[in-house]
Amino acid sequence: MKIRKRYYLQKKKLKKLKEQLGEYYTIIPPKGKIEILETDLYDILLVNGKPFLMMIEDTAFPTLKGALELEITTKYVVVDMGAIRFVAKGADIMSPGITEADSSIIEDDFVIIIDETHRKPLAIGKALISGEEMVESDEGKAVKTIHYIGDKLWNLSV
Repeated sequence: MKIRKRYYLQKKKLKKLKEQLGEYYTIIPPKGKIEILETDLYDILLVNGKPFLMMIEDTAFPTLKGALELEITTKYVVVDMGAIRFVAKGADIMSPGITEADSSIIEDDFVIIIDETHRKPLAIGKALISGEEMVESDEGKAVKTIHYIGDKLWNLSV
């Protein structure tokens, strides 16, 4: 991953960013230093020097390292233990492997994929169907994986 630019986020843009994050705005502490890294993949937002947020399609969403710092209450998809080895290699999430999903998820939402036993984040993805359809369906892709444990963003060191 190549870093093209690095600069601090302006305070007036910080308010808009917190609104985009919704319930996950708590990842940005009061008086926290927010930097933007423009890379060849996504723009990464460093919160006090740690890559906790990423910009996907002009929308801010937590990275896996950011999700590990949060209590995940919305926009989540729970996968069974049999799916974990595939998710860890970057595979898309198939409906049969989903045991639970936030019912407020709609198509094109960004979601956090977590495992069913430990409830830890495994990947970040984009919903291809609604949360209710993910649980009810027995075939097909449900989530397109964007970021997973072990990828370039996970291994980013600044």
